[in-house]
Amino acid sequence: MAKKRAVITGITGQDGSYLAEFLLEKDYEVFGLIRRSSTVNFERISHLQDKLELISGDLLDQKSLVTALQTAKPHEVYNLGAQSFVPASWEQPMLTGEITGLGVTRMLEAIRTTDEEIRFYQASTSELFGKAQETPQSETTPFYPRSPYGVSKLYAHWITINYRESFDMFACAGILFNHESPRRGLEFVTRKITHAVARIKHGIDEELRLGNLDARRDWGFAGDFVQAMWLMLQQDKPDDFVIATGETRTIREFCQVAFDRAGLDWENYVVVDERFFRPAEVNILLGDAAKASETLGWKPETSFEKMVQLMVDHDLEMVAKQSE
Repeated sequence: MAKKRAVITGITGQDGSYLAEFLLEKDYEVFGLIRRSSTVNFERISHLQDKLELISGDLLDQKSLVTALQTAKPHEVYNLGAQSFVPASWEQPMLTGEITGLGVTRMLEAIRTTDEEIRFYQASTSELFGKAQETPQSETTPFYPRSPYGVSKLYAHWITINYRESFDMFACAGILFNHESPRRGLEFVTRKITHAVARIKHGIDEELRLGNLDARRDWGFAGDFVQAMWLMLQQDKPDDFVIATGETRTIREFCQVAFDRAGLDWENYVVVDERFFRPAEVNILLGDAAKASETLGWKPETSFEKMVQLMVDHDLEMVAKQSE
């Protein structure tokens, strides 16, 4: 029996690398879509590169997507590529819309014109809920995004549904709540915290400056969440699912667990800095993943504490090596 083939956009990112690992373990042939650039960072997939096939393509250029699909002939496409750093979406709102929003239309249109049998996964986000209209948030909760990133993702979410309903395509959206790991980028607050803990522990830094410590998030482990992406594309019918842990924690709690792991008291090092407050804050996001549990049989396996500890341990080791 021939191997199933999958294309992953955003394969060099946190989720892309975990998904690539997962699919390779499922004996998939995995193709990663890579933009032509002199500065592509392969760090997260360096241990997989001999098992992957990297192909050229750009969410800003539809012809390149058609060519990539014709080359890979995939059964499944996972669209994880996006400008996904929320603060940067305020600095580059037009580019964020082009990549994160219209990029999805280009991929859907490329699938429609190449092979409508391809199953498509769109990475939606809890940022769609933004100024949450109810708590917890489920698939039926009204959307109220609070950033150019969230608005772009909202367009992407609805265009995915539109193509599904208009062209009978197998197109799903996973509304993933915050998910972290040691592979999270240093610009994200969770990794900013764990990396700072390591630098403080090794005597390099003396403080950590953060914004709103009371902001609450539903944090899970990225390695658990990619399994839900795959499960969505294995169903008989396409549908959209909230993927979350159902537990909410504050930035303050994240700091406490992270500093505790290194034997430090967070209150001695964390400084609140108004420069890091968002223009429009999202105060509480809490997901209801009951539908995913019932339909997909998915549940998170890694606890909040374990996830934070994995991140701190990784950064302690990384900073120690850099300090040698």
